[in-house]
Amino acid sequence: MKTEDLTNRQKAALMMLSLDGEAATKIMRLLTQSEIELLTLEIASVKGVASETIDMVTDEFHQLIVAQQYVFQGGIDFAQKLLEKSLGFAKAADIMEKVRVLSHVTGFDMLKKSDPKQLASFLQKEHSQTIALILSNLSADQTAQVLAELPEDLRSDVTYRIATLGKVAPSLLSEMEQVLEDVAESEISQSMSSMGGTKSVAAVLNKCTTATAKIIMEKIEEKDPSLAGEIKRLMFLFEDLLFVDDKGIQRILREVDKKDLAMALKVSEEKLRQKIMGNMSERAQDLLKEELQYMGPVRLKEVEAAQTRIVEVVKQLEDSGEVVVAGRGGKEEVFV
Repeated sequence: MKTEDLTNRQKAALMMLSLDGEAATKIMRLLTQSEIELLTLEIASVKGVASETIDMVTDEFHQLIVAQQYVFQGGIDFAQKLLEKSLGFAKAADIMEKVRVLSHVTGFDMLKKSDPKQLASFLQKEHSQTIALILSNLSADQTAQVLAELPEDLRSDVTYRIATLGKVAPSLLSEMEQVLEDVAESEISQSMSSMGGTKSVAAVLNKCTTATAKIIMEKIEEKDPSLAGEIKRLMFLFEDLLFVDDKGIQRILREVDKKDLAMALKVSEEKLRQKIMGNMSERAQDLLKEELQYMGPVRLKEVEAAQTRIVEVVKQLEDSGEVVVAGRGGKEEVFV
């Protein structure tokens, strides 16, 4: 059997079988739970593999390690030339293609482990669209921290581009690949799924301080009011009332329409209902329960509209400082 006939997972399983128990255990400890489960299933399915096949897999692994070392020493072109001399053009091209894929994953892994200030400094020299594409593949927490470190104009532009990411031009992907290669080479310390969009931006802005989020939203609103409205709508969901403290809930209840409240709670989780009712008088609780009990079938869009109106009240109270939503602003915004 040739290595070309094996999947990457099968190759990984054969590599693990070729190692002694101690080395295999150390590697397993570096994997995620899902990776361990998949690899274990693959190892369990291995039956009667020839030693020559394992030797070929081991040799390919060694070639990849050597190629990556060459990349770190002098870059992709340098590694390509050295491999061509020892392996020939065709084999070198095959190895380098695999190294490029690994470099991209390594690059993202390094980005995810980077200090936000260091990462922001590294990315500032790149085109804002490239920055947007890269940040859209990081967590909302890390993206928010990096955005806070970028200059105001660049920060707003990048956020706008994350929100409007759609199909990505090949030239932009090439730029991103080069950035990730640079990351791997400079050691800045799986595939990409859906990228960007208004939900992504809303998640990021919910992690920013209120002041930072407000500045970014103002800039986006100047460029595209409808996009800004969509992001604002997604930045706080009705279910997020669970993260408002009791004092805040009581303040919100004084402002919202009682019919809207009953309508909004029609399809809500019991946990949220209990939180709301726990901050009402017994008389108000009885009236709300009665309203919910005798409310007939309603259109989902009517429920969503009522929830949206309540969310707008929450946002107004948050902007005025009368309500605090837990989890916004990061570690530096602590209330005691």
